[in-house]
Amino acid sequence: MRLIVIHGPAASGKLTVAKELAALTGLPLFHNHLVVDALLSVFRFGSPAFVELREKIWMDVFAAAAAENRSLIFTFHPEASVAPDFPARVAALVGGAGGQVDFVALTCAPDIIETRIEAPARQASGKLSSLALYNELEAKGAFAYPPLPPAAVEIDSGTTEPDEAARLIRETLGLR
Repeated sequence: MRLIVIHGPAASGKLTVAKELAALTGLPLFHNHLVVDALLSVFRFGSPAFVELREKIWMDVFAAAAAENRSLIFTFHPEASVAPDFPARVAALVGGAGGQVDFVALTCAPDIIETRIEAPARQASGKLSSLALYNELEAKGAFAYPPLPPAAVEIDSGTTEPDEAARLIRETLGLR
């Protein structure tokens, strides 16, 4: 079982690259907003119930996939409401089932993120799409997160097209 964790800041192209990778590999895509959007229909972002349920659902999905030896792609925006030890616990859970977690880091220059954050596609999907709110959250430390495990692949999504990024991930990780 392989869990490919594509992580990076807001508007770095995680979902876009993940969709391209899923199309290239046939791996299912379990993106962050599937759970976030479901929980936001009931709970405020960052509330205790939201945080607890979000992590429980993520971990339950990873455990069930590992039990069935089912590989998948997961998108993740490291931010302050996620437990600092979450990546290590994910790696331990998947590794304990004989699987492997591959971290893929997307980086992107701040000026490119600023141009992407208010894109109509982000607004339509309910993602963070206000530059003012993004800057406010940044200033408050909402995106502060301890370093993740070393990335098997690091891609500047501001200079690399999504299809090219997906091909690079597939080749580097030896995915079919």
